[in-house]
Amino acid sequence: MPVVSSYRGRGFRQAALWLAAAPALPGLALILIRPLGMRFSGFLLMALAAVLLAEGYLQRWPSRSRAGWWCQLAFRAALALVLVPLVLIETCVIHEGRKEPPQEPADAVIVLGAGVNGNQPSLSLKTRLDAALVYLKADPDVPVVLTGGQGYGEEITEAQCMYNYLTENGVDGDQLILEEAATTTAENFAFSRELLMEAGVPPPSDTVAVVTNDFHIARAKLLAARNGYGHAVGVPAELPWVHLQINYYLREAFAMVKSFLLD
Repeated sequence: MPVVSSYRGRGFRQAALWLAAAPALPGLALILIRPLGMRFSGFLLMALAAVLLAEGYLQRWPSRSRAGWWCQLAFRAALALVLVPLVLIETCVIHEGRKEPPQEPADAVIVLGAGVNGNQPSLSLKTRLDAALVYLKADPDVPVVLTGGQGYGEEITEAQCMYNYLTENGVDGDQLILEEAATTTAENFAFSRELLMEAGVPPPSDTVAVVTNDFHIARAKLLAARNGYGHAVGVPAELPWVHLQINYYLREAFAMVKSFLLD
């Protein structure tokens, strides 16, 4: 009997390892190879592998000891405490990101910055700028704040990159206001608020349209409200590939938690 028990134990451990390896291997590949925008998905897959491995080993405990049963219960309760809020937050993120752009004219527009490759807009930033171009066709005279500083690998500020792109595509440079110091979304709104006040658009009372990627709308509106914007409406820009949308929508749920706690 001890031999059979030992054999079953080894077999179970091997099965648990294979089960955990299913998401772990592609997850490790995404982390190491770093394809466009997919590194976060790699970390999620590695976390899933760790959960599966832990659950697999905990499955053996209840039949052997009461302590094992309590450990399994505590593990599942902790997992639920993490997953349930994240699912609720993710639902909010998706709901806000899938809303249609507002039909009513805004008193001002803010375009949130994103990465710049040298002096050219990244894919994420380009989609935001293209969404801004479409939105501005309906109201070409509204003041527009372009907000974003200069980060690693960027030859110019994000605001300057946005200015170059929009003016090259027919937007009047006189209506564009550059904010070139912000490095976070919270700073985007804090620093833009002063510029809007100077332009005669008080954020607490006027409508401000915020152009950003669809997955980012919920967090942008949260941070806008925290910075005194009374009526911020989202103008969503959609990324072109489904796998990028899934990756960024999942990542944004965790970013929302960070914003709740820290921003």
